[in-house]
Amino acid sequence: MSATPVRRIRAATTLLALLALSACAADHRPRLQVQRITADQPSPSVASSATPSTSPSATGKPVFKSLAWYVSQVPAFPAAPPPQPVQPAANGSAPFWHRVPTEQKVAFITIDDGGLARPPEVIDFIREAHIPVTMFLNSPAAAEHTDYFRQIEAAGGVVANHTITHPSLTGRSYASQKHEICGAADELETLFGKRPALFRPPFGDRDSTTLKAAHDCGMKAVFHWTETVHEGKVRYQTPEKVVRPGDVLLMHFRPALMDDLLAALKAIHRAGLTPAVLEDYVG
Repeated sequence: MSATPVRRIRAATTLLALLALSACAADHRPRLQVQRITADQPSPSVASSATPSTSPSATGKPVFKSLAWYVSQVPAFPAAPPPQPVQPAANGSAPFWHRVPTEQKVAFITIDDGGLARPPEVIDFIREAHIPVTMFLNSPAAAEHTDYFRQIEAAGGVVANHTITHPSLTGRSYASQKHEICGAADELETLFGKRPALFRPPFGDRDSTTLKAAHDCGMKAVFHWTETVHEGKVRYQTPEKVVRPGDVLLMHFRPALMDDLLAALKAIHRAGLTPAVLEDYVG
């Protein structure tokens, strides 16, 4: 074979390689990203103009998506039925309820504490999505961040009692427990113009003295919970793993509160229930 054909073959091979590299460099089309969604995780909105980020930030804190995205994910609920309040027994002690003893198709969203984190977007989310929430507040946090909680109250939230210093009440004297409960109630009444009627003991810890002190401080009922919600996950306290009529869902004022509210709403909707105002169902 002569040298000329060999050079032609090499030139053709080089040209093909350059064309292949050029085609690869020009292919900047985005690859389809597939996201796995669990049952308790907010699903992305098809109508959203931009897919919200679900990656954690460098600090490990949850990345806020957008208010419009959260509102778009809220299920459509039927109207809550006219409340049929449960009348606590008049025996000198407030009743202790894990759930409201009712068969009405409602469940209740409650948020505790108030001193750790107060995501500002929560106010607009509660207002725009019409989420009925009960805030069990420690009175010092309420005093320090009154405007924040007043805005949630104006959006439909209800202020309830969670003591002054957040202690475990079990085993404490009547005077000590009454100071924590009545003292917080007095301060919350001063701040919000209405005395709270519902009480949650810190950690759910209580004894018979707690229930008597709560009653004597004007509390209609003392509440525990039936589900907890944290970082967008609903954790059930019963083997059925479903929200039942009268159930009380507990979450806290923490950075992921937007995800917690959305997860609670979805769990209530899956159960065929409607979120309602807890205070309306206690006589």
